[in-house]
Amino acid sequence: MPTFTIQDVSRRSGLSEPTLRYYEDVGLIGPIDRDERSGHRRYGEADLHTLEALACLRAVGLSIEEMRTYQANLAHRQTAAGEQRDLLLRHAERIEAEIVAQHARLGYLRAKAELWDARERGDAEAEAAAMRRAMDAAGSLAVGSLPVGSLGAL
Repeated sequence: MPTFTIQDVSRRSGLSEPTLRYYEDVGLIGPIDRDERSGHRRYGEADLHTLEALACLRAVGLSIEEMRTYQANLAHRQTAAGEQRDLLLRHAERIEAEIVAQHARLGYLRAKAELWDARERGDAEAEAAAMRRAMDAAGSLAVGSLPVGSLGAL
């Protein structure tokens, strides 16, 4: 049965060596076997597959606790399928909310850039139109308790 060094696993999974050690420390994987002579970690095929799956979950932004839940659900297959689906869908909803927020930020930045472009050209009409777009875009930003009108001067 082939074994892999921490360097091998890092290269194949895309996870750094400190992350691999951390995942073992927090119980996401392992305990990992050690070479009897050197004491270095020796990962097996199953460890590698688990870490590749964890790398995917990390890449989509799941937290350590969510990864733990995901792994615990793997052991229960069909009985935990609904919980597994719900875990992933909740995270998908968070990502969708982040995308909406990023689009709002992008709209505001573009409108403000248009405003400054119009100002540089001395085009008062285009500047006023860009200011209205910036104000509209600012309304969709989560900026705490700032009155939207105060953002136009920025």
